[in-house]
Amino acid sequence: MITPDTIEKIMDAARIEEVVGEFVSLKRRGVNMIGLCPFHNEKTPSFSVSAPKGIYKCFGCGKGGNAVNFLMEHEHYTYPEALRYLAQKYNIEIEEEKPSPEQQQAMDLKESLFNVSAFAQKFFEEQLHDSEEGRSIALTYLKERGFTTEVIRRFGLGYCPGAWDSFTQTALKNGYKKEYLLKTSLSKSKDQMLYDTFRDRIIFPIHNLSGRVLGFGGRILTNEKNRPKYINSAESDIYQKSKVLYGIYFAKSQMVSLDNCYLVEGYTDVIALHQAGITNVIATSGTALTTDQIKLIRRYTSNVTLLFDGDPAGIKAAFRGLDLILEEGLNVRVVLFPDGEDPDSFAREKRPAEVRSFVEEQAADFISFKTTLLLEETRDDPIRKAQLIKEIAQTIALIPEPIARTIYVQKCSTMMGVEEQLMVSEVNRIRREKFKRKHQPETAKDEDMIPVPGDRRTSPQKQEYEETNHRPEQEIIRLLLNHGAKEITFEVENEDKRMVEVAVTVAEFILQDIHSDDLMLDNVICQNILNEYAGWWEQKKLPAHSIFTQHQDEDVRKLAIDLLSSQYTLSKNWEQRHKIYLKDEEDELKPRVLYAVYAFKLQKLEKMLAEIQQKIRDMSRQIPADEEMLLELMKTQRDLLEKRRAFARELDRVVTR
Repeated sequence: MITPDTIEKIMDAARIEEVVGEFVSLKRRGVNMIGLCPFHNEKTPSFSVSAPKGIYKCFGCGKGGNAVNFLMEHEHYTYPEALRYLAQKYNIEIEEEKPSPEQQQAMDLKESLFNVSAFAQKFFEEQLHDSEEGRSIALTYLKERGFTTEVIRRFGLGYCPGAWDSFTQTALKNGYKKEYLLKTSLSKSKDQMLYDTFRDRIIFPIHNLSGRVLGFGGRILTNEKNRPKYINSAESDIYQKSKVLYGIYFAKSQMVSLDNCYLVEGYTDVIALHQAGITNVIATSGTALTTDQIKLIRRYTSNVTLLFDGDPAGIKAAFRGLDLILEEGLNVRVVLFPDGEDPDSFAREKRPAEVRSFVEEQAADFISFKTTLLLEETRDDPIRKAQLIKEIAQTIALIPEPIARTIYVQKCSTMMGVEEQLMVSEVNRIRREKFKRKHQPETAKDEDMIPVPGDRRTSPQKQEYEETNHRPEQEIIRLLLNHGAKEITFEVENEDKRMVEVAVTVAEFILQDIHSDDLMLDNVICQNILNEYAGWWEQKKLPAHSIFTQHQDEDVRKLAIDLLSSQYTLSKNWEQRHKIYLKDEEDELKPRVLYAVYAFKLQKLEKMLAEIQQKIRDMSRQIPADEEMLLELMKTQRDLLEKRRAFARELDRVVTR
């Protein structure tokens, strides 16, 4: 592990404009630099880099972060890989904490398994291309399947000879231990004798994200009924089937640039589509799709297109995996090949342009596809149709995004010829039950439900209202982060009853003013930042921007970057050229601070008033009413109304001053 001191040295040395500038053409605009965003297609630059703050922010797609985040996002490095890249760039020697004996043993074991797997891949590849048996049997078969030498070499395909222990004996002679051959399942043991697991098979190496070989798939070349057509490496310390996708090492860059991936079933499907020019394709290698595999896909794209052959039974069997994809928040589309065709055979029979055109034009959204497929089976049978409605509702209920759920409810209701209200009720019932199972004894919140047509309580404006509700809080945090150390002055009366000016920092004013009234910010992330800022302030220190822009809490880091980023920056000499002189924010710092604090307090008063008024209504309905309590509530209401008027006047003063 890289030591914390080394990480700090790396972060201090890294210059965001230099790191980003290696991948993006930047031009200076004022104190910031701008360029075309590398994360989405745009013609007008909305990608901003702030050297003083050490952050980047795209005001088009919303991505932002520091130098390490940029490398992780753009180059898909892991956190340690990004740190090592920066250490090499800035000539920083990496100090690592010495692992425990147990950790070192585990690391040594994994490295040994990687080494023997790399040796095996090289052996199998040489056997395919250089041995007479490999060329005459396996290479001929691959060429007959239409695979070119280029694509065979790219994927590192190989051949394991038909002899009982050809690979095993070669590995042992080269110093690889029996223990590692068995752990990687490259060899098996029977009657104290070792033999090759993949003998007489074409070999498909399975790579991890950095291109190292984790395991293998093997396809038999004969028609022996007692031997499976395909076999895979067994689970090991370096190979877990549920966390691996075949071909992702070759596809990840295109998955990002095209913002889509094609998901197929087998090795040859991937290779055939690569040869047809579709390189953003991956496979589950015949296993059921898992949550870990879906999360791996989501690192590169939120759009998945599944390619199915024409077998209805196989499609229905895959529905559960598709539901998992929806539940993880990805967008799912489906392409159905003609009867008797699969991606491999179709790609071999058609020209590359025809294949690409087919998968692009035939892609349909999964829920509509599923509805159409199952609707054909109902044949106006009311019982089967009722089951269909429930099944489609269950699928729609998995979608985390409320707007997408609403659109699918409308579309599927029309397709099935049922009232939209019926589908809304069923989807909401399913989501409510699921929420209760997870959060007993709580109940599902209104915002988790699809808005019922005509129901004002769950109108589409609710989200916008809630976002607006948090704006004074975010403005308070923005002012703290940007101007906490700057001073603002107030006129106060001294002991001699004379008015004098007193200077306080923005941080001191905000923290004391909010804490003196025992107020809490409703936005949890804002409150977390405020608490951490206050902790530094109590130590007579003001935190640097990097405390928050490099924070371990992703939500804190993202909000800090958003609040520290400015979308608009005047270019050099703009004011002199146009003879228009604009006030800097620092020139109006005091009214901005006062406005943010007063607006926050007014918002709090509005909330307290609403609660008191509801209590008064509830109390008035009671028979007999508790008059003493009712009078107390009404007195509190009058006090709050007076305070609200006072803050409204202060706000008006700040704005018009």
